[in-house]
Amino acid sequence: PQSNPAPPHESTRNNECEHTMATFAPNLNNTNVYGKAAPPKKQLNEAQVAIRDYCLGEDGRNQDESTVLLHVSHSNLKKTFFQEIRLNMHTTIVNVKQKLEFHTGTSAQSCQVYLLDEAGNTLHECEDHRKLGYYSPYDGCRLHIVDLDPNSASAGGWLEDVSLVTKYEISEEAYNARENTYRNFKAKKRQEDPNWTLKSEMEKKAGKEAVEQAFPSKAAPKVEDEEYLAEKAATVAVGNRCEVAGGRRGEVMFVGKVPELPLGWWVGVKYDEPVGKNDGSAKGVRYFECPDKYGGFVRPDLLEVGDFPEEDPFADLDDEM
Repeated sequence: PQSNPAPPHESTRNNECEHTMATFAPNLNNTNVYGKAAPPKKQLNEAQVAIRDYCLGEDGRNQDESTVLLHVSHSNLKKTFFQEIRLNMHTTIVNVKQKLEFHTGTSAQSCQVYLLDEAGNTLHECEDHRKLGYYSPYDGCRLHIVDLDPNSASAGGWLEDVSLVTKYEISEEAYNARENTYRNFKAKKRQEDPNWTLKSEMEKKAGKEAVEQAFPSKAAPKVEDEEYLAEKAATVAVGNRCEVAGGRRGEVMFVGKVPELPLGWWVGVKYDEPVGKNDGSAKGVRYFECPDKYGGFVRPDLLEVGDFPEEDPFADLDDEM
């Protein structure tokens, strides 16, 4: 009979295990939560683009005539302000209170609601049996909630003022009595090297790249060249589709210098979604037209031009139906 092969040497077996453990790192890029290959994102067709444009409107906030866009403030929440809450005019005030309870925590039975204008002037004291439309609110008005519950969780600033929360404190004597503290570690290092810093210690252990991530520079270097990134800007033209760093897609609307921004060349982008910072203007000077939050100015090296059509934000829903 054929003899069984001799078992591998223990060191060889350990090396094989270590090699297997070190190399087993599955690539999960472009996969979904189940580890399967994620399907490519679908692009919007003409009908879907039309529906999206209708829903967004000119400023990204299209709504039905019976809907009003209101802000909400609260008597106990001094630092909290709820922006742009859409409500139906046919909703009764008591139902409005019930909806706002999920935002503020104040029950509908323990509050009084007032309608204020943009300047904070009181227009009406709202009654529970009335409908919201009875008080003729318009976009930009504010509903102010007065919490009437003396035992409310938000009373006295308990939901906002962190100074009211008792924190753990340790006396100087108790802290100095401990051995393994950063203060003792720092003192020991300073005795060995008077110029020691935590940054230099991290550079020795983690490398310069890791230290730059832990200690990022507070500001980008000042640009003094008026033609900064001119060559890169020459490869970008108005009308190009582009993708900005971070995956934001849009259309190039401007290429040139912007005196209101630091020296060098800039690219003005109209984004497909409201992920920008302006409406195509810089410090009051307009360079191109687009709705607010759809525009932005970026350096030419932070975007790529090419075939970047609008993405379908509902593409992933097809897999769940």
